[in-house]
Amino acid sequence: MESWKLKLNGNWNETKGKIKKAYADLTDDDLKRKEGKDDELVGRLQQRLGKTKEEVVKWIESL
Repeated sequence: MESWKLKLNGNWNETKGKIKKAYADLTDDDLKRKEGKDDELVGRLQQRLGKTKEEVVKWIESL
């Protein structure tokens, strides 16, 4: 499994808190996560942040 997906599966509440701290304008709807649907979450973050998938994934891995 890719490291960013492990990050999301490991401790989602902690990771979600770090994301919200960095981007306070993200809503809970933006950060909804369903098991096995991590790519959908990354897609929403791409749209909201105006970044590429690679940029979002790299940022998640750095958290």
